Amino acid sequence: MIEVLRKHITTRLGNDLDHLEKVLSSFKHITTKRNEQLLQQGNICKNVYFIAKGCLHVYVYDKDHNETTRDIVIEDNWCSELLSFGSGKPATENIRTVEPCELFAIDRQSFQKMMETVPQFDKVYKQILEASYANSVYRINTFVSLTALERIRWLMEYRPLLMTRLSSKLIASYLGINKDVFSRLKAKL
Repeated sequence: MIEVLRKHITTRLGNDLDHLEKVLSSFKHITTKRNEQLLQQGNICKNVYFIAKGCLHVYVYDKDHNETTRDIVIEDNWCSELLSFGSGKPATENIRTVEPCELFAIDRQSFQKMMETVPQFDKVYKQILEASYANSVYRINTFVSLTALERIRWLMEYRPLLMTRLSSKLIASYLGINKDVFSRLKAKL
């Protein structure tokens, strides 16, 4: 599984591979089952995860304890609650596995050490931040302007794997629509 992480990093660094083994050795391999809680709202986020295999659900609870999905993160991507991870303050989000996962985790101390001692790691981190920000802004801006039916079509076009991997309830939450409305509209397609 480490080869998946190696490939991901080398793709982003090109030939600038000094210290690659040092970076890889800073990650801990984690195998999870379905529905394992990696982070609970109110706790401090201690890791950044690279997903080699599987799917993670990032979500919050509203005042009535209803889940609202912020993101669904699949293979070859990174996941964390970056505000908590960076500041050491309590997390405002939850992260749980949707499927059995193969993850590579790096803790805050190791992460900081890599940022200070391996210039290439800083480049990878900036790419992670930029991708996360761009994904969030794009999704928010897109979903604000789309009807519920258009959101389903968007998902089918841009993230079709999610339609086959996730429950209707989770997809509806990701799209920001009621699960009954989602089921009714999906049947029309």
